[in-house]
Amino acid sequence: MTAVIDLRSDTVTKPTPGMRAAMAAAEVGDDVFGDDPTVNLLEARAAEAVGKEAAVFVPSGTMANLVALLTHTNPGDEVILGDQSHIFQYEVGGVARVAGLVTRTLANLPDGTIDPAELRAAIRPETIHSPGSRLLCLENTHNRCAGAALPPAAVGELAEIARRRGLAVHLDGARIFNAAAALGVTAAELAAPCDSVSFCFSKGLGAPVGSVLCGSREFVARARRFRKLLGGGMRQAGVLAAAALYALEHHIERLPEDHKHARRLAEGLATLGPFRPLPPQTNIVVVEALEGRVDDWIAAFAAEGVLAVAFGPGRFRMVTHLDVSRADVDEALTRISRIVGAAHR
Repeated sequence: MTAVIDLRSDTVTKPTPGMRAAMAAAEVGDDVFGDDPTVNLLEARAAEAVGKEAAVFVPSGTMANLVALLTHTNPGDEVILGDQSHIFQYEVGGVARVAGLVTRTLANLPDGTIDPAELRAAIRPETIHSPGSRLLCLENTHNRCAGAALPPAAVGELAEIARRRGLAVHLDGARIFNAAAALGVTAAELAAPCDSVSFCFSKGLGAPVGSVLCGSREFVARARRFRKLLGGGMRQAGVLAAAALYALEHHIERLPEDHKHARRLAEGLATLGPFRPLPPQTNIVVVEALEGRVDDWIAAFAAEGVLAVAFGPGRFRMVTHLDVSRADVDEALTRISRIVGAAHR
């Protein structure tokens, strides 16, 4: 059978042999009681990596963001976020259903940022007529903006506008290490202007499960209560934390390789005629279909063992990751070229 080249997401990676060995050897305790040594070590290392005082390990990026929303706000407050943000687009409305917040969406620019003037105009004080703006959420890298990496200056400018008006700032840094690699800075520099930051071990870093939410010690202490409320208190979670620790120690330096493969994939797709890829800055390739239906293209790719996902009207997404080599990219392009040739006959 034709080997499947899975480009749907960087969440599809399998644990490496070294990661599996680390999981098998992990020392564990009960994390809800605070005595799982591997989780405790992971939280300390994760907080250090993004320049924060403390961290809490959670099952998913969606939970990390929701815990941040709950911790920073009270029900009825307003949160300002981009209209293409993951929190707004892909987290099942938890911002409203669970956190009880009013959302104020501003247009994300193509580079993933928000217009500073629009942010200034959107922030409003609490009156008897309206909710008060309490929180600004940013995203880095920005998934729906083709994996754009927001530079420290852009994050800092928006955070400063928010802070001057009394808002806290949360950074959805699911792929923050991809952003850091693309920009040639540290993850701590990217997170510095923000009060809290979340990031995923199960995306670019290749772990099977888990995310972390980082901030001040006081913030994280409050966040633990909301993790428990949401059912995110795990017991012998050191088995999972060991995989995340392995990812922190072994899979960050290799991220530029994924970015290089993404550029090669985009350049190859651009030569085929029906597709116009947006130039990738990191490991996400967003492609506009210039002819045909996206669902038909995706079905044809899958029939040849290349997996992608629809990504809005007329677009599909491909993501490079730990389990995709340069040879895999070249083979995917060969198969897609055959599909295009057959479609044009």
